[in-house]
Amino acid sequence: MRLPNTLPSAYVHDICLTNRYTGKIFYDKMGLIFIEMLSFVKSPTELETDLDKWLYALKHLTEFKERPQYLNGSEFDPLFDLANYANLNEEERNMYNDSLKHKWDNENVMDYAIKTAEQKGREEERAKMALKLLAKGTPIDEIIELTGLTIEEIQAL
Repeated sequence: MRLPNTLPSAYVHDICLTNRYTGKIFYDKMGLIFIEMLSFVKSPTELETDLDKWLYALKHLTEFKERPQYLNGSEFDPLFDLANYANLNEEERNMYNDSLKHKWDNENVMDYAIKTAEQKGREEERAKMALKLLAKGTPIDEIIELTGLTIEEIQAL
């Protein structure tokens, strides 16, 4: 069933709110876009715009044995990645999920190690600065203010 009062070749309909009596747009910040997939009948050689390619990919995704050349743009990677994931059996999906979890765990461990090393480096720099200031005879209250160390930390140096 087609939307009423539309051209037979139209498959994208941009609808806005209008005043019935004046015909003027009532509110241009809200609208609807209808896509009639049944009316989209282009072949791969007729795909001209990115919208055409997306609609074709969505309409024919279950028919593809492999990714067609005309849908090779990086913007289609997430769609085909999701389709590949959806085609995995339960065992393959569990293995894939486990490998992702392992990858993310490793990334988190590495991020934590880097953060900890950076923090330790900053603490060592503050301790070195405090030692230099102590050697120059700088008052403790100034060293505390400049380094952010506590009096106990300075005395432990």
